[in-house]
Amino acid sequence: MTDSSVPAAGTADRDLRSFIAGLPKAELHVHHVGSASPRIVSELAARHRDSKVPTDPEALAEYFTFTDFAHFIEVYLSVVDLIRTPEDVRLLTYEVARDLARQQVRYAELTLTPFSSTRRGIDEHAFMAAIEDARKCAEAEFGTVLRWCFDIPGEAGLRSAEETVRLATDDRIRPEGLVSFGLGGPEIGVPRPQFKPFFDQAIAAGLHSVPHSGETTGPQSVWDALEELGAERIGHGTSSAQDPALLAHLAERRIPLEVCPTSNIATRAVRTLNEHPIKEFARAGVLITINSDDPPMFGTDLNNEYAVAARLLDLDERGIADLAKNAVEASFLDPAGKARITAEIDAYTAGRLDG
Repeated sequence: MTDSSVPAAGTADRDLRSFIAGLPKAELHVHHVGSASPRIVSELAARHRDSKVPTDPEALAEYFTFTDFAHFIEVYLSVVDLIRTPEDVRLLTYEVARDLARQQVRYAELTLTPFSSTRRGIDEHAFMAAIEDARKCAEAEFGTVLRWCFDIPGEAGLRSAEETVRLATDDRIRPEGLVSFGLGGPEIGVPRPQFKPFFDQAIAAGLHSVPHSGETTGPQSVWDALEELGAERIGHGTSSAQDPALLAHLAERRIPLEVCPTSNIATRAVRTLNEHPIKEFARAGVLITINSDDPPMFGTDLNNEYAVAARLLDLDERGIADLAKNAVEASFLDPAGKARITAEIDAYTAGRLDG
């Protein structure tokens, strides 16, 4: 058992996990390629035999054991390299939606890095057509609504930012499901302010700003994301707990943090779950959302992340339902959609607790 797991200790724990499994949810911080299940990764690796990624699903567990954040990025990019054709893109997107639906995820904002695909030769129009076809089919078949966040791979520099913002803002290319603009990859040596012009363009085009910040760097990177990039939500924001003024600002402005506990342990951004700052976030009144980040790579899923959060925050079923409603509130879903999912959460909770 890893430090990120929650022991199935008894009836109460099993009941809580059962409640979580059926709870309607929204997922706001989950990566497209990082959500590829071992089955899909092995299928893609078998298609592309020149890759170093194992084709054996069991061997992938060892392959997905990370020594630090830099090693995680190295492994992540090797999986990115398996996405080489529009058919690969469509397969991955559809299967990610299937896995989300199995966890009762009603709405998800999936982070895609189109630069990683177009630079490998996938035609940009074919890429957009593949994700949109998968999105529409998944909603029709599974009932899960997908929306896109296009993010800049920070390690690829300003060229990737220029290309990403072009794909995100050109009306002839940008997909119907696109709602937000992000920044991922390593933070160390990749200061946030240099990306301001690109976020300014994206915001002017009607997109929401959701950069990763404060995951492996200090709280100043979160301030930079807020002040320079116009961040409306913060991806991770783990180091925010080191700055009481920042926590107060996040709480007062109701700026959500996209918290991914198991990810933070797997990438060594946080040493142990008991040291995770989620408790400091809650005490400060910050709006917390629970997310899975790159779930198969970290041996988790969204249901497990809710169980982890419930243990760390000592939550009962109503507290867990409130976390689920936080994600709906923090989403970029339209008001009617938010009201619908919130009502579904309330009805489910009442039925479970009063039944």
